[in-house]
Order: sequence, then C-alpha cells, then structure tokens
Amino acid sequence: MAGPVIHTYRAAESGLYVNSYLVEAESGVVVVDTSLLVSDIEALRARLRALNKPLLAILVTHAHPDHFNGVFGLVQDKEVPVYAASSVARVIGEIAEAKREQWQPTYGAEWPAKTYYPNSPLADRAEVRFGDLTFTVRELGPGESHADSYFLLSADGRRQAAFTGDLAFNGMHPYTADGHSARWLAALDVLDGELADVGTLYPGHGVPAGPGMFAEQRRYLLYYRELVRRLSGGQATVPAAARAELDRAMQAFLPGAPLTWMIGLGADPVADELAAACPAAQGT
Repeated sequence: MAGPVIHTYRAAESGLYVNSYLVEAESGVVVVDTSLLVSDIEALRARLRALNKPLLAILVTHAHPDHFNGVFGLVQDKEVPVYAASSVARVIGEIAEAKREQWQPTYGAEWPAKTYYPNSPLADRAEVRFGDLTFTVRELGPGESHADSYFLLSADGRRQAAFTGDLAFNGMHPYTADGHSARWLAALDVLDGELADVGTLYPGHGVPAGPGMFAEQRRYLLYYRELVRRLSGGQATVPAAARAELDRAMQAFLPGAPLTWMIGLGADPVADELAAACPAAQGT
C-alpha cells in the first residue's frame, strides 16, 4: 500500500447518519468512532471483517453514544487498545449507564447491552503509533459534547487527515443540547489555526471536507444563538409558541439538511446557557 486508505461507514437515519472510519494500513486497521445502534454496529463489524486485517485499535473522539456505543461489538473478547483523550474517557464513564437508562426504552434491542469503556486514556497531544501511522490526540474540553477531541493522522511525515468528531457537522443540523455553544465557538477558533494545513477533515456527521467546514459551523452556531436569545427574551427557556419560528428559521438557513429534530432539542439548553452568561436579562 502506498499509504493509509480511509474507509467510511455511514449509519442509517435511525443511527443519526454517524460516520465511523476504518483506517487501513499494511499491518491492520484502526477504527475511529463506532456507531450507535446494533444494526449499524454489526454492519461496521462486517466491513472490518471484509478487510481481512487485524483490528489494531479503536479511537473515540468524544463522549456521545453514537460514537462509543459500538466499541464492545468490535472488541468483544479480543485484547484491543481503546484510546480516548482523558477527559473523553472520564465523561464516558460518567454518562454511559444514564444514557442506556434514557434511551434503551426507545430503541429496545437496538441499544447495545454492554458498554466497553476506553482502556487507554491519553493526555493532550499524546501520540500513538501503528507502523507508519501516527495519531495525535488534541483535547478541547466541552463543546458539542461535555468532552471533545480530535485525532490528527500523520503518515510518511505528512499531516494527512484529521478526525474531528462532532466539532463540525457538515451539511446537517448539529446537536446543541449539552449547552456549551460558547465553548464550542472557542474550540472552532482553535481548530481554524491548528488544522489550516490539513487537507481532509473527517467529521462525525456529513462528508469529508476542508477547513472551511469550521467556518460554516461557526456561522450556524452564531445564528442559532442569536435566534434563541431573541425568542427566549433572555429567559432560560424558549416558549413553546416560539419554537416553530426557530425551526423554520434554521431550516431556511440550512435548507434540505437532515436531523431537523435537533433544532428544537437544543433550544432550552442554549437558552439556559445564554441566560446564565447574562443573568441581568432574566429580570427584565
């Protein structure tokens, strides 16, 4: 092989169209993120088997189940390192069971019965090597989730690609319900500088893109925050009557984009975040 080959498995709509990446090298495969539901996890496992190479490691970009739920299905009884930034590993340990209790009644048997937790936490900027491949983790703290990171892939001395998790949704409505939109915007500023020379970015949702993807995510978040600020009147919730306007405005901003139900999901968490940042507005 002249260099690594990056294969994409994109989940079905029920699995939020989340991407998992199989980075194929001469010696084996590194999987980045692992899908949400059993049917997609099994399909991802089949893609891995079809490559007929050993699983070298799994990398988890952040602490949301659509990225870590499938680890157990891929690892099963094998001894495989599962890497995540230290903060990502910690938050997964804190939330995984609560997420299962929340969502298993909805998804039933499609929700994995077990969670395999990261067993190899990494400090910020730590490197892991697999033959000619080097992955460097960058820990960014809360953003789209309660703990976000990205992995930079270098091969043959070149910064070839970055796996950016959900720090930017490409052409889809993003999840904002963890209520860290201001810190997410700050993380996007960091990414602009750190990944400007990386040719291909592999997002958690949407097709691979260039660094301009971060500017588009910033525009979306700024507009969403301003709408929520106005519609909430500075309060910690968005009135039910105003939610339809929020939905219409964001669908017009990103016409035809999937995951429209996420627009309303983040309304109250972002309103609460904005109100907490400007408490005087709540008394007006």
